[in-house]
Amino acid sequence: MRKYKNLGILLLAAALSMTAGSALASDTATAADPKAAEAAEVIAAADAARKKAASVEGEWRDTGKFIKQAKKALEAGDVDKAMKLAKKAKAEGELGYAQAVAQKELRMPAYLKY
Repeated sequence: MRKYKNLGILLLAAALSMTAGSALASDTATAADPKAAEAAEVIAAADAARKKAASVEGEWRDTGKFIKQAKKALEAGDVDKAMKLAKKAKAEGELGYAQAVAQKELRMPAYLKY
């Protein structure tokens, strides 16, 4: 029982740190530009989706690259490009997680094996 209590505390701490991280990301974006703050939040959500996909070994190849490019675009002031890349990365993270979970019990047909 104590094991589950510690797990609950660990999960709560992780959730709080993720929300604090996304709040920090939106604070570092220009407060005067709500689009920049929104882009920072989408970038944080994309990174969380990437980490979730990686936890089940479902991270796609270019997801991390898109997140880095989105961060650079936001720093350069190109909010539209940052938003587009962040949304793409978030979608890839979510799809990668779903794919990994769906194919967990995948069995390869004999004709595909070497």
